[in-house]
Amino acid sequence: MSPEEWTYLVVLLISIPIGFLFKKAGPGLKRWGAAAVGLGLTLFTCGPHTLHSLVTILGTWALIQAQPCSCHALALAWTFSYLLFFRALSLLGLPTPTPFTNAVQLLLTLKLVSLASEVQDLHLAQRKEMASGFSKGPTLGLLPDVPSLMETLSYSYCYVGIMTGPFFRYRTYLDWLEQPFPGAVPSLRPLLRRAWPAPLFGLLFLLSSHLFPLEAVREDAFYARPLPARLFYMIPVFFAFRMRFYVAWIAAECGCIAAGFGAYPVAAKARAGGGPTLQCPPPSSPEKAASLEYDYETIRNIDCYSTDFCVRVRDGMRYWNMTVQWWLAQYIYKNAPFRSYVLRSAWTMLLSAYWHGLHPGYYLSFLTIPLCLAAEGRLESALRGRLSPGGQKAWDWVHWFLKMRAYDYMCMGFVLLSMGDTLRYWASIYFCIHLLALAALGLGLALGGGSPSRRKTASQATSLAPEKLREE
Repeated sequence: MSPEEWTYLVVLLISIPIGFLFKKAGPGLKRWGAAAVGLGLTLFTCGPHTLHSLVTILGTWALIQAQPCSCHALALAWTFSYLLFFRALSLLGLPTPTPFTNAVQLLLTLKLVSLASEVQDLHLAQRKEMASGFSKGPTLGLLPDVPSLMETLSYSYCYVGIMTGPFFRYRTYLDWLEQPFPGAVPSLRPLLRRAWPAPLFGLLFLLSSHLFPLEAVREDAFYARPLPARLFYMIPVFFAFRMRFYVAWIAAECGCIAAGFGAYPVAAKARAGGGPTLQCPPPSSPEKAASLEYDYETIRNIDCYSTDFCVRVRDGMRYWNMTVQWWLAQYIYKNAPFRSYVLRSAWTMLLSAYWHGLHPGYYLSFLTIPLCLAAEGRLESALRGRLSPGGQKAWDWVHWFLKMRAYDYMCMGFVLLSMGDTLRYWASIYFCIHLLALAALGLGLALGGGSPSRRKTASQATSLAPEKLREE
């Protein structure tokens, strides 16, 4: 592990006991205490580069105040434009930010765009209310009022997820501050239930990254190995990549759970990133609060089992970095300038690559996803329905195997970063996933397969094991 990775791990582990301290505190202490801790961590890890986050916050707040009815698009343009400036600092002869500054800036971009969207929704709802002449009751997810500058700063610098996620909306943050009877919200047992696989994942990461170091792929000697060895190598590289993020995101979720952050009654049917989808009245007494069943789906960032064992490429995206996937779906995919599912997905993947950085490997990897989506959608619609139940089961196993190899292949661009290293590796295995996807797409088209479309999870998500085995 690099020194930066050790720092991330320490920050994540420290957030757990801090969360227990804040859990039962009042709204004021939660707001300003959590912001003070987050700002302290930012100053400690980013130093003077903290100025970048402050400029981004002030610019977004100014846009919200100036144009509340259209601030979402303006905030998206502002924060994404600042990302370009932020990443071009070395080219401009300015000091290069630390990796921690980049992490803070990434999460802050998501939060500020979401905040602007929430303010815009509030403004539009108020205009409709004024036009209709009568007042409606509280609307699910709607802010009570426009946050002040200090409230915006407190949300932006809240220590929860400040470097690693999960992403959360201002509404989720506000619900945590105003949580009724926080002592009745369970923390310890959900935390232990969530944390137990993390040590195993950590050991698997250390072992796999030691036995199959990424740097070997950059050496000339690697390309003297036989083709099967080169093909195989991407499997443990992606395995180590997954284990690393599983540990980080589970630890980040545990920090939220310790603070009771993102806890909602199960009846609210909360979604990762978005929060409750059903209105639930707040409990009126500690006894009623204690009788409720809670979950932490709002801040759930990874479904490890489903990531590994879902069948389709598109389902794999949904279970990985789940709060960010919700953000992308809500603010990018839905507003894409296309109607086709594949083209909207390509647009989303392009902006996701840009959000991650300017390294060519990100774009090579993310823009391979739409090709895989189109290929699997066309071929599946053309063939799977014609098979017997046993044939469909065999199809799903083959589909799962190819899905994992596609992600192995795309991961190499994500970790190698440079165009030269990525294309050199892909060329050494004859661009096999690209060619396979093109062949599958062509076959699907020839057999009359329909265009892929987004399917509802409840009816379409496919797994290779009984549902009860997916419970954690």
